[in-house]
Amino acid sequence: MSDRETVLNTTDVTSTDAATGSPGGMGGSGPGPASQPTTESGLTHRQILVVFSGLMLGMLLAALDQTIVATALPTIVGDLHGLNRLSWVVTAYLLTSTASAPLYGKISDLYGRKRVFQGAILIFLAGSVLSGLAQSMNQLVAFRAIQGLGAGGLIVLATTIIGDIVSPRERGRYQGYFGAVFGLASVAGPLLGGFLVEGPGWRWIFYVNLPIGAVALVVTSVVLKDSIRRRAHRIDFGGAGLMVAGVSALLLVTVWAGNQYPWSSPTIIGLAGAGIGLIVAFLVRERHAAEPILPLRLFRNRVFSVASAMGFIVGVGMFGAIIFLPVYLQLVNGVSPTVSGLLLIPLVVGLFVASIGSGQIISRVGRYKIFPILGTALMALGLWLLSHLGVHTSHVMASLYMLVLGVGIGGVMQVLVLATQNAVDYTDLGVATSLATFFRSLGGAFGTSIFGAILTSRLTHLLPQLLPPGTPAKSVQVALTGSPAALAKLSPAAHSGAVTAFVRSLHTVFTVGVPFALAAFVLACLLPEIQLRRAVTTDQQVPAAESVEAADTVGVS
Repeated sequence: MSDRETVLNTTDVTSTDAATGSPGGMGGSGPGPASQPTTESGLTHRQILVVFSGLMLGMLLAALDQTIVATALPTIVGDLHGLNRLSWVVTAYLLTSTASAPLYGKISDLYGRKRVFQGAILIFLAGSVLSGLAQSMNQLVAFRAIQGLGAGGLIVLATTIIGDIVSPRERGRYQGYFGAVFGLASVAGPLLGGFLVEGPGWRWIFYVNLPIGAVALVVTSVVLKDSIRRRAHRIDFGGAGLMVAGVSALLLVTVWAGNQYPWSSPTIIGLAGAGIGLIVAFLVRERHAAEPILPLRLFRNRVFSVASAMGFIVGVGMFGAIIFLPVYLQLVNGVSPTVSGLLLIPLVVGLFVASIGSGQIISRVGRYKIFPILGTALMALGLWLLSHLGVHTSHVMASLYMLVLGVGIGGVMQVLVLATQNAVDYTDLGVATSLATFFRSLGGAFGTSIFGAILTSRLTHLLPQLLPPGTPAKSVQVALTGSPAALAKLSPAAHSGAVTAFVRSLHTVFTVGVPFALAAFVLACLLPEIQLRRAVTTDQQVPAAESVEAADTVGVS
């Protein structure tokens, strides 16, 4: 037997002992996995599914609000009269949700997941009610920021709680559904938003969160147990303030640069400098904090560091590129926002199948590395195929391209979280999970801004060449970034030139996304693979750091 097989088999025996309660594991005797009615958390499979349904509802709240608002923005502006603050309706939510994510991980490590998760739901629901009652754009922006504060904890803690009650070996079968929730939200958001705006009114895009949140609260209150490990602790509030301020400054750069301010403007340069300076100060402080918000020692874990880098790059390529698919469908094909959401179903089907299927397979075989490798390769292929979308591309071909991209995304997103959770000690589970989400969200923010700037730059270059002589390119560009209705008012010649310019610009956007996917593919090949534990915590297992070293030594891949 080879050294590689020896290490893997030894790890598997240890894991099995821990799960079954044999003398080699946790001690004592007990039934094997086939007859064991409960997991180590004391929950049966049926109870886990009930808890899981509550967690997915909480995650759906946050994911849905990232897409449902976009459909209603024109109506909101017309009602509240604040066009100059339109971007802040989205920016405020993005800032607070992304910047608060790492804080939730740390706080939940100290005070317990259940109460912090339910607190995040209550904050989110309070922000939803206030947003629905807003009487001005300033009020709406402030209340959206409160919503974001709650949303930052919903996604992070839902994934972390599953890590508390299900071992990494069994977690794939449950966690794959989380990736499917994001795909569902990407389609259901525009559909539901359009229905509510045309029906009861835009305020109901916020009120609709109340029944969903109420069910999530009831389910987690009844079924979920909260284990708090009492110990002396202190929260690094100074470090938290530096991190929030630094991340907020850098996110403002990604949102404002190229849109509200030129990239070379003093505002953008000042924000970038301040953001970098604050992040450096934050890292210096974290080196000396007693209980840091971001334990820098985690980056010595190769799985954590590689998975975090992959998450950021995947976020850049994925969110930055696919955000323009609904725009393409509406502007080029002339469909409504609701129909464009329906046309994205192939993307969601691919994501569903790959996310859930990979989770089931991982739980059976205990291996995960092949999925991010194949997933990033398919992402690169899907983005390359989308770069060939044209004015006359059929819905069938476009659906095939989106299906390939969806399968690729589904094979990557939740596997990275699973690999991270499996590689860190249980005491770091919350903060490690929150950081995995944080890096992916941060990559998405940067990607959206970068690709948006590329699209704008290409349109500025191409429109004067493709529009009829005498047609003002600036007004056409405004129509392209507005709505299909505004574009339809152009003359036939101007409309044809505008659509052609948009499609060619979109080719560049998707083409630029391919190198990001390929970079993630290279990192996926470098991702160490550790045998998935059959126990929830690491105190019954080989320490994570030793597992990584062993895996690297024998060349596990």
